[in-house]
Amino acid sequence: MKSHGSGKPHNQQLTISKPTRSKLVAALLNWFAKHKRALPWRATRDPYRIWISEVMLQQTQTATVIPFYERFLKQFPTIAALASADDRILMKAWEGLGYYARARNLRAAAQTLACEHDGKLPTSIDELLQLPGFGPYTAAAVASLAFGADCAAVDGNVMRVLARVYALDADIRQTKTQRRLQELADALVPAGRAGAFNEALMELGALVCRPKNPACHACPIRRFCRAFQEDRVGELPVKSRKPAVPHHEIAIGVVHRQGKVLIALRPADGLLGNLWEFPGGKRKPDETLAECCRREIKEETGLDIEVGESFALVRHAYTHFRITLHAFRCRYTGGRAQPRSSQAVRWVAVDELDDYAFPKANKQIIAALRQSLDYSF
Repeated sequence: MKSHGSGKPHNQQLTISKPTRSKLVAALLNWFAKHKRALPWRATRDPYRIWISEVMLQQTQTATVIPFYERFLKQFPTIAALASADDRILMKAWEGLGYYARARNLRAAAQTLACEHDGKLPTSIDELLQLPGFGPYTAAAVASLAFGADCAAVDGNVMRVLARVYALDADIRQTKTQRRLQELADALVPAGRAGAFNEALMELGALVCRPKNPACHACPIRRFCRAFQEDRVGELPVKSRKPAVPHHEIAIGVVHRQGKVLIALRPADGLLGNLWEFPGGKRKPDETLAECCRREIKEETGLDIEVGESFALVRHAYTHFRITLHAFRCRYTGGRAQPRSSQAVRWVAVDELDDYAFPKANKQIIAALRQSLDYSF
């Protein structure tokens, strides 16, 4: 990385003259026209397809999204099809993408559109923001890409790029800083070309102005970038540390009875809502994992079980906590399975498990279960 100066600026004004802004935007758009990736959602101006892509791309890498996007649209090709989607089919279609509230919000928004907007997405940001799952970024992205609205869509990539271009020293995790970055992005939007500008800025962040090892030599706007000029790209953006993430030990049971295993449907409004799982829960400080497994299954399903061997261990991280999941083979000994803390419970054959949507960690348990030569207890 070439240095064009030294020392840290003080009391700098976060402004770029209008002529310079125009040159920056022109350089960015020219680069994007030559180097943009051929992605399926860039080949359409269909608002519905653009919306689906923007939701899927939240918290998920592009390469992961592409096959899900194409399969999802085959299953739910219209807003009407999504609005009427069966819950089990919808969650199965989303299985593996994570952040499952996105799928529930998609359907809820589609139902609102079907009832109140003649089955079409509204064109204004204010109306889009009234729909489930639409925050400022998603509303701006859909409005600019699908309807040509002159607004900036600011995601993590864009914040990183602008923090470097303006050599912004403030913590980008803070709301005040994010508002300032939104203002800076809004000032750059070229009239009538907001969609291309938003895509170009996000593409630059994804391909060139990366979090680590940015390719400044390939950046089309490096001559406008204060962080590059001051040799401070590696220092920016400023991010405060996230708080320590708690860890939980979880014991679950694969309960066998007459060639079938027990699964439970998680509550719709919680973490991993409307997904199926093997019953279990957090270990208390004063109990063994086997005792935890027995207690949790009794509390969740009303069943009495005999806890056998532990056959799988899975470590998994969520946004705000981490878990170590211990899976036990269990044998049904008495009681009638009925939902208590879950929506439903069901006895299914191991070969039928693929018909149900499970969280990623439970999918690993299923894989371990199938590796065994004998499913029985």
